[in-house]
Amino acid sequence: MESDPVYLFDAGNTRIKWALHDGRGYVAAGAIATAEAGGLAQALPAGPGAARGVASNVAGAQVGEALRRACEARGARLEFIVSRPDHLGVTSGYRDPAQLGTDRWAALIAAHRTGPGHKLVVNAGTALTIDALTADGRFLGGMIVPGPALMRRSLDRGTAGLRLTEGAFAEFPASTPDAITTGAIQACAGAVERMRDAMAGAGCAPSQVVLSGGAAPELVAHLPIAATIRENLVLDGLLLIARSA
Repeated sequence: MESDPVYLFDAGNTRIKWALHDGRGYVAAGAIATAEAGGLAQALPAGPGAARGVASNVAGAQVGEALRRACEARGARLEFIVSRPDHLGVTSGYRDPAQLGTDRWAALIAAHRTGPGHKLVVNAGTALTIDALTADGRFLGGMIVPGPALMRRSLDRGTAGLRLTEGAFAEFPASTPDAITTGAIQACAGAVERMRDAMAGAGCAPSQVVLSGGAAPELVAHLPIAATIRENLVLDGLLLIARSA
C-alpha cells in the first residue's frame, strides 16, 4: 500500500545510498561505499523497518546480491527497477529503453515531478550524466562523461608529471593543482552547456538544471543556467516507482 514503509537503495559506482520511507517521509537515510556492500545490513537502522525494498543497481550482480541479502536480513523482499519505455508521465527516447541506467530513469521520473518547464537532469557522481527532459515528459536523450573527481584521477594515473593534489577553482588558474581542478569543473560545466544549446536548438530550451550527486556542490555555481540541488533525486524517483506498483 502507498502508506507502507519501504527501503530504497541507489547502488552506484562509488557508494550505495539508502533510505527508509514510512509513508509520510524519510525516517532514516545513509550511505556506504559500494566496495563495502557486504556490510549494508549492519548499516540499516535497527528496530521497525519495512517489508519491501526497491532498488536501482548499476554496480553489478555482486552488489545486487549484497542488496538482496541485506533486505532478507531485515525481513524485506527486494525488487530491482528496470528502465521502461514509459512510466509515470515520462517517455524514454532511448532506442533500447532497457539500456538506460536505472538511476537515470528514476532521476528522470523524480525530476518530472519537480515543476513545469523543460529541464536538464544532471547527476554528478563518478560519471556525469546530462539528460534532456521536456516539459511534457519526453526524455530526448543524454550524455555521459567522467565526473570531476574521475577526470582528476585520470590525469594522476595517465601522466608522468601531474600528481593528484587538491586545488581550487580559479578563473585564471596559477598553479597546477588549481589548473587540474578548474579544468575538470569547466569541462563538466561545458558539457552541460552543450546539452542546453542542443535543447534550445530543438525548440525546448531548458529553464533549469535539476542537479544531484556527490559532486553537485562543486559544480552548482559554474553551470550555465539556474540549478537546484536535489540530494535524494534517485531515491525520490524510486519512491514514486514503488508507490505506483
